[in-house]
Amino acid sequence: MTLLDYFIVIVYLASMVLVGLYFSKKASQGIDSYFLGERGLPWWALGASGMASNLDISGTMINTAFVFALGLSGFFIEIRGGVTLIMAFLMIFQGKWNRRALVMTLAEWMHFRFGKDRQGDLARLIAALSVIIVTVAMITYFAIGAGKFVGEFLGIPSFWGFSSEFWAATLMIVLAMIYTVASGLYGVVWTDVFQGVLIFITIMFICILAFTKFHLPDVFNVSVPLKDGGFMALPTTKEAWTSVIPHWKLNLPAESAYSIYNLFGIAILFYLLKVTLEGSGGTSQYMIQRFFASRSDRESGLLSLFWTFLLGFRWPFIAAIAMMGVVFGTQQGVISDPEKVLPVVINQLVPIGLKGLMVAGLMAAAMSTFDSTVNAGAAYWVKDIYQAYINPRASEKKLLLHSRLASVAIVLLGLGFMLLIKNINEIWGWITSSLGAGMLIPTLARWYWWRMNGYGFSLGIVTGMVAAVLQKAFLPGIPEYFAFTIATLASLIGMIIGTYLGPPASEEVLLEFYKRTRPFGFWGPVKKKLKPEVLAQIDQENRRDIIATFFAVPWQVVLFLTGMTVIVHRWDEFWWLSLILIGLSVGLYFYWFRHLSTEVKVD
Repeated sequence: MTLLDYFIVIVYLASMVLVGLYFSKKASQGIDSYFLGERGLPWWALGASGMASNLDISGTMINTAFVFALGLSGFFIEIRGGVTLIMAFLMIFQGKWNRRALVMTLAEWMHFRFGKDRQGDLARLIAALSVIIVTVAMITYFAIGAGKFVGEFLGIPSFWGFSSEFWAATLMIVLAMIYTVASGLYGVVWTDVFQGVLIFITIMFICILAFTKFHLPDVFNVSVPLKDGGFMALPTTKEAWTSVIPHWKLNLPAESAYSIYNLFGIAILFYLLKVTLEGSGGTSQYMIQRFFASRSDRESGLLSLFWTFLLGFRWPFIAAIAMMGVVFGTQQGVISDPEKVLPVVINQLVPIGLKGLMVAGLMAAAMSTFDSTVNAGAAYWVKDIYQAYINPRASEKKLLLHSRLASVAIVLLGLGFMLLIKNINEIWGWITSSLGAGMLIPTLARWYWWRMNGYGFSLGIVTGMVAAVLQKAFLPGIPEYFAFTIATLASLIGMIIGTYLGPPASEEVLLEFYKRTRPFGFWGPVKKKLKPEVLAQIDQENRRDIIATFFAVPWQVVLFLTGMTVIVHRWDEFWWLSLILIGLSVGLYFYWFRHLSTEVKVD
């Protein structure tokens, strides 16, 4: 990079810190301000912040790697997490269900669902600890991607026995931590909005550049990583690479690290099943924090819609970067490491000045994801462990101090684990298909099964996460669907045993939970206690939401794919995808959008 590029990056970093510090006073009014912004932030800001938080460098690098190596159909691998398909479920029903609890964290929600007796306390504590563990894993994942990306540009040397990637990640994380620790969710959201504008400019520039200046040859080479750490070049064609229609099988060499996706159709079906279970069970960390902070059911729906629409620009950007990487490879030799396509393209193909803007925009993406994750993770220590069980009478000043100390501790742990992981896909695959799977079944069942209690939730989470850790230690190379199955079955068995070892939550707790949340599922004994007119309203809302979900999931997938076809000039696929998108949008309007409400009456 030139001095102009460095100047742009420095101005951006300084601006982020200043914007965050500006909100520090407002966030210091108490932990409700620090973690939820007093539930007064506008829906469009929460949605824009969510988009910026999802568009992280690590995810963008691994998503680009799959598209570069496998063509546009590589998109379908990232249904496992990178497509953020859970947004469809949050948009239709999970967002408003979570908002109705009026809590600060998922762990605090456990008292709402299971009561404040021993089973509720145990569930709250286990939920808090499990989310903190996942948060540390996510910080590790972000740090690896940020280190690979920033290290490519800033030229930070290795010293004290640590790699340049480690020091590059540390630099970014320390800067983001300054404003995150100081200003809480206020700083996170408004810096994300600012960063979102920069990210959007970056996306539009790259998409226009790729669309107008880069054209794929009819035949070219791509590269895939090998299991032993090397790379292999493979031939492909323009027709195959640009098609969004996935094949049932791939023919990648057995020695390739991507050969685990050779049963491609089965892998896609598995990822769809996984996402359906995850989406139906809700999420935690920074994504759900936006819904806890929203003002109403209507605003939780609007922020989801805006969030998803903005995410729709991410995949054309990824397709553009991958296509530019392919064209660069035809001129200079194929890029060997697919995970480095993003930094190589920016370094080699983006002009001076604009390169600084690009680097700043992608650093913005990394920092916005990081700050959201840290802020949300710290809430679980402060609200659900320290205040709930260690010092219930702690002053607001002391709680804010612990909020900031917890943020620092989470970051240090994430950086430490970064030293143990080899590549982005390794940690991301484990988080999405093993560690996350260990939490999946209890997280799902808590909404739909009245009999499940806090003991079942706790034992299910513990057995699932222990199984995930043991799998990583003793069976690290198995396919993701086997890792998923091990963790899921362990948590299912633990949940059932725990549930029947104790009584269900009290009738009063169950009735209050059901009246306010209004979930569908197996709630027969509770529904009998409601007035017929109330039950009819709930059943009507549930039916609409179920039908709308069948529109929302394919709508999100088709929205993302449609933009990708434009970048690679696949007008045949663009037109039929556009027709499908219009039809799904009409269905969403009639079954969801026009029914968005401001509040839910629970009398």
